[in-house]
Amino acid sequence: MTLPVAILAGGLATRLRPVTSTIPKALIEVAGRPFVEHQLALLRAAGVGRVVLCVGHLGEQVEAALGDGSRFGLSLAYARDGGTLLGTGGALHQALPLLGEAFLVLYGDSYLECDYDAVARTFEESRRLGLMTVYRNDGRWDTSNVELRDGRIVRYDKQERTPAMTHIDWGLGALRAEALAGHPRGCPLDLATVYRDLLARGELAAYEVHNRFYEIGSPAGLEETRRHLAARREDHA
Repeated sequence: MTLPVAILAGGLATRLRPVTSTIPKALIEVAGRPFVEHQLALLRAAGVGRVVLCVGHLGEQVEAALGDGSRFGLSLAYARDGGTLLGTGGALHQALPLLGEAFLVLYGDSYLECDYDAVARTFEESRRLGLMTVYRNDGRWDTSNVELRDGRIVRYDKQERTPAMTHIDWGLGALRAEALAGHPRGCPLDLATVYRDLLARGELAAYEVHNRFYEIGSPAGLEETRRHLAARREDHA
């Protein structure tokens, strides 16, 4: 797959304190190795060649642990928030010189099993500025926030939910650099705001996935992901 992938790994991870007071969430041990290594292995298996890690809180530890990515069979680069936490969208804006004109993006606490090449292909064929992967969640794994109709996203809102929102932002997206052009660089910005702006302009495509997501953003999610990845390790032993 030719598109690079951005991993948003710069948050403070307050829900996992006190562990994340001294190590970043990306380096939390999950099933025998730092969580980010599971993400990189998954991306490498999907044919990804280049990954840009957007780091902030304790980001120097991530760089020291992963290096240039050669031991993972990947090319790794790092985009740093600097003195101001930029949020998910602001971190992406900061990383554009490393990402180029089009890229995939996923959250640093998510383990997402899907056909990454098919997502990238759907994005390219849509000719839109953005794509969001969505999953029929029905309020099971987190609060649903997407209304999908005939394969199109008609509403996306993380604050004002409606009964018609049966789907959820699954955690993997695709963007063209142009999608961020209307936002000032170096200022805090949420990726959800970028998605909502694109949706309002008719520039947000959808790709429906059918595997649930795993995440380590909460203690309960962390334990569930540990069980899932430990089981995967046993299956591949």
